[in-house]
Amino acid sequence: MTLCECVYWDKHIPLPKLPPVHAKVTVALVALLCFINSYDGDFVFDDSEAIINNKDLKPETPLNHIWHNDFWGSNLSSNTSHKSYRPLTVLTFRLNYLLASGLHPVGFHVLNIILHAVISALMIDVFAVLIGGLAYDETGRILSRAPKTSLLAALFFAAHPVHTESVAGVVGRADLLCALFFQLSFLTYCKAFIRASDRQERFAVQWVVVSISLCAAAMLCKEQGITVLGVNAAFDVLLICNVNVYELSQRLLHRKKPLDVSEVLQTGLLSRLALLALGGLAMLYARWHIMGTGPPAFTEVDNPASFEENLFFRIVNYNYYYSLNAWLLLCPWWLCFDWSMGCVPLIKSATDWRMVWPLLLWCVLIGLISQALCSQDSQRRRTLTLGLVLLVVPFLPACNVFFRVGFVIAERVLYLSSAGYCLLLAYALGHCCCRWTKYRKLLCVSVLALLCAYVARCALRSRQWRSEQSLFTSALPVCPLNAKVHYNVGKNLADSGNSSAAIKYYREAVRLHPTYVHAMNNLGNILKERDELVEAEQLLSKAVSIQPDFAAAWMNLGIVQNSLQKFEEAEQSYWNAIRFRKKYPDCYYNLGRLYADQNRHLEALNAWRNATVLKPEHSLAWNNMVILLDNTGNLGQAELIGREALKILPKDHTIMFSLANVLGKLQKYKESEGFFLQALRINPNSASCHGNLAVLYHRWGKLELAKKHYELSLKLDPKAPGTRDNYNMLRRKLDQLKQHTP
Repeated sequence: MTLCECVYWDKHIPLPKLPPVHAKVTVALVALLCFINSYDGDFVFDDSEAIINNKDLKPETPLNHIWHNDFWGSNLSSNTSHKSYRPLTVLTFRLNYLLASGLHPVGFHVLNIILHAVISALMIDVFAVLIGGLAYDETGRILSRAPKTSLLAALFFAAHPVHTESVAGVVGRADLLCALFFQLSFLTYCKAFIRASDRQERFAVQWVVVSISLCAAAMLCKEQGITVLGVNAAFDVLLICNVNVYELSQRLLHRKKPLDVSEVLQTGLLSRLALLALGGLAMLYARWHIMGTGPPAFTEVDNPASFEENLFFRIVNYNYYYSLNAWLLLCPWWLCFDWSMGCVPLIKSATDWRMVWPLLLWCVLIGLISQALCSQDSQRRRTLTLGLVLLVVPFLPACNVFFRVGFVIAERVLYLSSAGYCLLLAYALGHCCCRWTKYRKLLCVSVLALLCAYVARCALRSRQWRSEQSLFTSALPVCPLNAKVHYNVGKNLADSGNSSAAIKYYREAVRLHPTYVHAMNNLGNILKERDELVEAEQLLSKAVSIQPDFAAAWMNLGIVQNSLQKFEEAEQSYWNAIRFRKKYPDCYYNLGRLYADQNRHLEALNAWRNATVLKPEHSLAWNNMVILLDNTGNLGQAELIGREALKILPKDHTIMFSLANVLGKLQKYKESEGFFLQALRINPNSASCHGNLAVLYHRWGKLELAKKHYELSLKLDPKAPGTRDNYNMLRRKLDQLKQHTP
């Protein structure tokens, strides 16, 4: 067992030495301070798909569905599935939903903030082992041989602004839970060696098994969790077995005296590594089996470097991405919710000045690796090596080496890797304090200033994550070439009713990315509403020519063509939409409207019936069926359809209104009156409902009630068609009745 002496630079760190509990509370409070202002934020960006539109969160969805669906609620066997298998994360979302009795974002955000505070506090124990080695007291509790360095590294971690996406965005829960189980797996692996020698054992197998189980839990929160096995293995080799990698490599390369591995083997290293390897392979096999149809299919806009045909420039761009990730850790000021779609232009020439950044990154890494391997100082060697392991290993799934990922840069994937960076930063500051004692005050001020800058940046960035408007607009100066940024700003403006401003951003998105079909579709929709039908048709036609299976664009193109009276083309567009999306109730509804405009009544009814079969709560389709049957004189059938619709939508005042009209024509005045009055209780300011109820009373002979509702209708809508004439007719009749009354 390795018991390490106190780290010599720790006493020079410009922080007070706090008791373990006080240190953890301090770190947790700093974490809360950084992100507390995001607690009342909205659901933003990816939260729409993962939370709002995810049926797996709702109590009526069977609980076992979360084990068969991906993170976004799609079936894993589907070709369109993202293949992100994170059932434990979805389970916590479902718990939030149940506790709040609905989709109230406060509970979701509060839990994220608490999780980050807990993880930050636990980082003290992780850093204590990685920096000071594994030491424990008589009770088996881990002791910190570098309390100040561990505290400083944990403070940096708690306040690092790159964590904002993971904490302030609800979908970042996956990163938080993964990190929590990652920590627990590592700390549990450490417990396998605590007091094992007292029991005449090399290690406690049960704790290794528990550690692997916690790794599986981390992987069920996010795929990145499996990397803890690599960290555990490196910790075992470098710290438990005290293997000097540099000395080992020199012996192998120069064939010096035979390598004596007996002492290392006696520690049970091979057994432990075998357990870790078997556990990892079993998890990978299970994960691959669950994916079903294979890995997800990403497009060039998601990760353009991975589609670069030239191998040299593909590697160069990957390394450029790595340097940008490193820059986000060093200077987390330029943060963006999305880095795709032209945000980071590809390097396509060896003379591109950006080639400097990958070279600089590798110079720094090689320098750190040489210090980690060749230093005569065992403490420095251990700290640098394990810091690099913690920096690099969790990042490996996102590096494009093993498989293509669906992003260029994602701040959330740096959540765990940032722990390695914070460890290295704390070590560097401790080393500077140790060597430059006369600048101690300056270093102390620098540390305090850095922490304050981190806290301020976190507060500002988490405020930007509170709403989609502030989040999307904050990205414009960071990634002005990102078409998705302009698209999202435009969509947010359109959703808030400012379609005129949205047009500008949609046009810019299409200009930056000429094949951006979603921007074309949304812009075409706005132009359609503004009656600019010719340009709308051009945009939507271009969208479906670029992506022929874009069902929504086909349907919208059909609506525009219908408005342009291009009925045959419109019908074909609708059927194309249905061909690419079999269950498309809105398209059947619009197809029914087309048939109704052409007096193809039976086909219209069939289309609307299909809409209600696919979506029983489709109010417009039900209502149109009742109205069409009413207008064609099929009053009995209209009554049956109306009653059927109200069984499904018992509070729909539009269907009540239409059914009341039918019943009135069938001279079922009492029932008709009941539905009119019920509709008015739900929507009391409906001029048409008051007017038609007045007509009913007029026919029924209840003239005073008819007069009352005519007047209410005219008060709400003085220009209501026909109501003024009916009212005047009623007044003349009332005057005649008064004249004949003795």
